[in-house]
Amino acid sequence: MYAYIKGFIKEIESDYIIVDNNGVGYLVYTASPYSFEIDKEYTVYLYQYVREDEITLYGFKSLEEKQLFLKLISVKGLGCKMALPMLATGSPEGIIDAIERENILYLKKFPKIGDKVARQIILDLKGKLAKSDEVTSQTSDELVDALRSLGYKAADINKVVKKVDSSLDIEVQIKEALKLLLK
Repeated sequence: MYAYIKGFIKEIESDYIIVDNNGVGYLVYTASPYSFEIDKEYTVYLYQYVREDEITLYGFKSLEEKQLFLKLISVKGLGCKMALPMLATGSPEGIIDAIERENILYLKKFPKIGDKVARQIILDLKGKLAKSDEVTSQTSDELVDALRSLGYKAADINKVVKKVDSSLDIEVQIKEALKLLLK
């Protein structure tokens, strides 16, 4: 599994870019390929999609965008080829806001998203998406995921995560967060 790739953009097409990293060109599908510039170095956050007959890389300019993509593809009936155009035509903040406010009309404006899929997105993701100003470090993500799996709400988790020392081991962080949540 790839986390990111750092390299120079060598080619831009309508739905993908080619990133040169140490002489190897990686074809990476991205929501907004024209937001990149040729011969400029970027760090592209990756998601590797593996199926029986295909291996595909999807790339994102920010970690926030990648995390939203991962949440979207976790929705029943919503795959990579439907989630990527959502990110291309809508901002992460707008998509999150629409989900939180149950704005089905906003979600239906995206290609291939009908009433049924829009309702499924809201059902699966409402209350589970982090806002853009929330903590995004890798350790904090682990802590947030652990607390979510224990059934805590995103609003409560975000208040507590900011108070926990991120330099501690993840187990200690979870214990500290639980103490704060129980107060």
